[in-house]
Amino acid sequence: MKISTKGRYALRVMIDLAINSSDKFIALKDIATRQNISNKYLEQIIALLNKAGYLETARGNMGGYKLAKAPKEYIVGDILRATEGDLAPIFCLTEDGECERKKDCMTYSFWKGLDDVINEYVDSKTLEDLIK
Repeated sequence: MKISTKGRYALRVMIDLAINSSDKFIALKDIATRQNISNKYLEQIIALLNKAGYLETARGNMGGYKLAKAPKEYIVGDILRATEGDLAPIFCLTEDGECERKKDCMTYSFWKGLDDVINEYVDSKTLEDLIK
């Protein structure tokens, strides 16, 4: 399993919003500049985070983005899943991953154990933990 730039940047964006906003909205261009991410790519990431309900948005001159909840309420695993999809290390552990060999596979329990450890770890951390 490899976390793409989308997942890594999503965490950076969420941390940036947590650190730089109080009650004000932060302009996309300001986040892009601080995080050295192109506006176009950042728009894609913001769209995924917004669709997941993690952001509040405002249009206009004073518009932008801010977190919808406190940083301690965001689970890192949820943020990664919103941008990456399933975090499973192999296809047969994904929601759509049906494998005809699953019952007889001698490595399935190994991959399932790895998947459990990954999910347990990313679900044990909050955005606030990353900020500290």
